[in-house]
Amino acid sequence: MTFEGKIIPEITFMYREGDEKPEEGGCPIGGIWKPTTTDDIFKGKRVIVFSLPGAYTPTCSTYQLPGFEEMYDDFKSKGIDEIYCSSVNDGFVMNAWADYIGINNVKLIPDGNGELAASCGMLIDMSVVGFGKRSRRFAMVVNDGVVEKTFVEPESTEDNPDPYGESSPENILKNL
Repeated sequence: MTFEGKIIPEITFMYREGDEKPEEGGCPIGGIWKPTTTDDIFKGKRVIVFSLPGAYTPTCSTYQLPGFEEMYDDFKSKGIDEIYCSSVNDGFVMNAWADYIGINNVKLIPDGNGELAASCGMLIDMSVVGFGKRSRRFAMVVNDGVVEKTFVEPESTEDNPDPYGESSPENILKNL
């Protein structure tokens, strides 16, 4: 499946900014919602967006997100302006996940309503494992809002329930 040449539609993502962890512990609070559009993210830039089934999940947390973080400078040297990780999770979850893993360079997109995944034909039903609607694992190079190249994982099978390789940072770097 490919969606190369597709223009990413106008979508507004609800980011969280300024939340602080209370001294007595607990979840970060006190911030604001910051609507951020696809134009804010893609306009005038060549970026990589990789999308995955969920924050805090094993492959995503162990290999994919940390791999892109570690290889950030390698991608920059190949003409990539930014790297974004998208997941059908809210801004609170995405911020907590980035903090937990120690992400400083990759920017996270809270695709809470699944609009980005759906616009690429990548929204799938993962209700069988209690996830509901989520993003299929894929990546794309987006140049000024137009999809230049795609990397889509094959369908899940009983023998390989979480295919991973096509959208890995190593594979994308090799294909730039």
